[in-house]
Amino acid sequence: MTSALFLGAGASPGVPSLSNGWGACDPNNPKNIRRRTSTLYEVNGVRILIDTSPDLRMQLLDNHITWLDGICYTHAHSDHLYGIDELREINRITCRPLDIFATEVTMKEIKKRFTYLLLDGNSEDFYLSRPGLMPHIIKPNHEFEIKNIKIMPLKLLGHNMPTFGYIINNEIVHIADFKQLSNSAMEKILQIRPKLLVLPLTIIDQHRYHIGLREALEYIAKIKPERVVLNHMASECDYDFVMKNTPDNTEPAYDNLKIEW
Repeated sequence: MTSALFLGAGASPGVPSLSNGWGACDPNNPKNIRRRTSTLYEVNGVRILIDTSPDLRMQLLDNHITWLDGICYTHAHSDHLYGIDELREINRITCRPLDIFATEVTMKEIKKRFTYLLLDGNSEDFYLSRPGLMPHIIKPNHEFEIKNIKIMPLKLLGHNMPTFGYIINNEIVHIADFKQLSNSAMEKILQIRPKLLVLPLTIIDQHRYHIGLREALEYIAKIKPERVVLNHMASECDYDFVMKNTPDNTEPAYDNLKIEW
């Protein structure tokens, strides 16, 4: 059994946002209410969290999530990282460290901003006073494992800081903020037909640092996945509008959407 749980479907401002309110989104549709994005994948009983949203506390509470096997970071923007302190509660419940995985540049940012978080293997009471996170440096196109689940990091291009995606268990492709897939990433993705492709759709029209809907549809046509979820949506992306303007195998995410296969 494999599942994907979209704990939050929103971009950095969330929906409604402080500056733009509901924007183009229908406020009467509850699927337009969006917390910042974190995604939980469970593969053969192994739980892998992608990013720690600033809204992570309520996301974990709402879904009764009390344990994780590993956290993979896509990049160090605050909407993908700043819920990292909430992992302390997972430490307290399980009484063990949590493994986090990130590229060297992202891990440096985590160390710089959260100097108290990372373990060196000598602390015994980390879970009482602070998060206890065991860092693991990963590299693009170098596969690693979390409890025997194979994960391939993918280099993404064109965002305003280095970003990475992941192939999980050769069936899930999770792409974070990007403007273009690197040649190596596309090559890896085309070696499989993903059962699930997750793409960010921050705004409808293309942007300097983000793909728009047209570009997303072009990538979907190239990759030919079985199913697609468009995630990380700002207030420019109304749920019904996106649903009506995408293929039958494609849908917009909403908070707490769960897919199983």
